[in-house]
Amino acid sequence: MASLLCCGPKLAACGIVLSIWGVIMLVLLGIFFNVHSAVLIEDVPFTEADFEDSKTGPQRIYKLYEQVSYNCFIAAGMYFVLGGFSFCQVRLNKRREYMVR
Repeated sequence: MASLLCCGPKLAACGIVLSIWGVIMLVLLGIFFNVHSAVLIEDVPFTEADFEDSKTGPQRIYKLYEQVSYNCFIAAGMYFVLGGFSFCQVRLNKRREYMVR
């Protein structure tokens, strides 16, 4: 039977820690982008054309904020999946420790 174990115990534990931090950070960033935080304006990919029309200008900027927010939530989901994979690797490593050869 082929083993699904591909990471050692230390690498798997590191993956869990990084995944937890990535999920927390990206969810918070997604929330702050979703509420249109003015501090994060430098991270929104706008152009000069987005500011030209005074009627639809703010709506364009808000749409860009929301797009960046969705990207943060998608990246948080990817980190969550990576954390699940790392958790499975930790469990497989612990099972391997108890197996008799």
